[in-house]
Amino acid sequence: MADAAGGDHGAYALTFLWIAVILLAAKLSSLIERWGQPSVLGELLVGVLLGNLALVGITIFEPIALDPIILFLAELGVVVLLFQIGLESNLSTMKKVGVPAIMVAILGAVVPFVLGAWVVGPWLLPDQTFNTYLFLGAALTATSVGITARVFKDLGKLQSKESQIVLGAAVIDDILGLIVLAVISALVTIGVITAGTVGWIVFKSVAFLAGALILGHLFAPKIGLWFSKIHTGVGMKFALAFSFGLIFAFIASEMGLAPIVGAFAAGLVLDSVCFRYFRKPEVVEEIDEALADLHANERTRSRIGGILNHRAAHHVEDLLEPIAHFVVPIFFVVTGMMVDLSTLADPAILLTALGITVLAFFGKMIAGIVAGKGVNKWIVGIGMSPRGEVGLIFATIGAGLGVVTGSVFSVIIIMVIMTTLLTPPILTWLINKQKAEEAKA
Repeated sequence: MADAAGGDHGAYALTFLWIAVILLAAKLSSLIERWGQPSVLGELLVGVLLGNLALVGITIFEPIALDPIILFLAELGVVVLLFQIGLESNLSTMKKVGVPAIMVAILGAVVPFVLGAWVVGPWLLPDQTFNTYLFLGAALTATSVGITARVFKDLGKLQSKESQIVLGAAVIDDILGLIVLAVISALVTIGVITAGTVGWIVFKSVAFLAGALILGHLFAPKIGLWFSKIHTGVGMKFALAFSFGLIFAFIASEMGLAPIVGAFAAGLVLDSVCFRYFRKPEVVEEIDEALADLHANERTRSRIGGILNHRAAHHVEDLLEPIAHFVVPIFFVVTGMMVDLSTLADPAILLTALGITVLAFFGKMIAGIVAGKGVNKWIVGIGMSPRGEVGLIFATIGAGLGVVTGSVFSVIIIMVIMTTLLTPPILTWLINKQKAEEAKA
C-alpha cells in the first residue's frame, strides 16, 4: 500500500515538473513580443520545439503530451480562455454585427468544404475515396477561435468590429462544423442520413445558444446585482464566477456542442458583472473623520471615497486572470506539441499539403468579403483561418473511421500546422497596419 502510494506521489511529482517546464518555457517565449508578435505565437512555437526534440534524439519531453493531467489542464485552459473572451466581448456590439457574422460563418464553412470535397481534394489526391474527400472538406471548415481570440486579446482589439464578427462567426462555425461532422460520420458508418437527425442537431445547437443569450440578457442585471452584494471574500466570488462558466461548458457538451461554446456564452452572460465590497457604515465614518482631521473638503472626501470603493470592486475577468495565467499557456504549448514535423519529410505530401493550405486560407478569405462596410475584410478572413485543435479532431475522427489514410492525415496535419502558426504573425501585421493608418487619419 505504502509503495503504491509512493509510486503515485512520484508520478504526480513528475507531472508537477512538466507543468513547471511548460509555464517557464511559455513565459520565456513571451520575449517574442519584443518583435511585435503576440505571445501566443511563442507558446505555440515552444510546443512545436518540445514536441519534436525526439527528431534529434532528445526524448525526455515526450511524456508531456501523453500525461492525462496535462491534457486535462490544456482542455481547461481553452475553456477559461473562451470564458475570458466572452467576458471581454460586448453582447450589444455582437448583436450589431450579427448578420455579417452569420454570413461570414456560412460562407467560411461552405466554400472550403465544397472546394476540399469536390475540387482540390480529387485534384491533388486522386487515389482517395469520396468519403476521404468529405472528411478533408470537413477539416477545412473548422475555425480554432482560441488562437485568433488570443491574438485580438494580446493586441487590445477585442472590442473592434473585426474581432466581434470573427468571434460571433466562429461560434456559428462551430455549430456548422458539428453538423457537417455528424452528417459525414453517419454517411460513413451507416451509409445514410435522415433529415430528422440533421434537424435534431441543428435544434440542439440553436436552442442552447439562443436560450443562453436570451436568458442571459434578461437575467444578467439581476445576477450582477446579486453578485455585487456578496462580500465574503475573493474565494467565494471566484468560486461562483468560475463555476458559472464550467456549468455552461458542461451543458454545452451535453447538448452536443464543444464546451468552449458554453464557456463563451457564459462570459457573454456575465459581461460587465462585478463584485463590490460595500464598506460598513462605521468604516466610512472613520474614513470621513480621518479626512476631516486633514482638513479635506467635502469634494475631496467624496473623491477619495469613490477611489476606495472602486479599488474594492472585482470584475469577473480580474478574478479569472490568475488561473488563466496558469492553464491557458498549457493549452497552446500542448497544441504546439501535437505538431509532428516529421510529416514534412515527404516532398510529395509536403507539396500537396501546401496546396491544401493555400485553399484553407483562400476559403476563409472569401468569407471576409461579406463582413460588411467599414470592416477590414483581410483581418476577418485571416482571423477565421487557423484550424488548430478543431482540425485535428476532425482528422482524428476520420482516421478512427478508417476513411482518412496516413498520407491524407499527414496532409491535414501540415495544413493545421501552417494555418495555426502563420495566422498570428499575419493577423498581427494586419492589425498593426490598421492602427498605423488610423493614427495617420
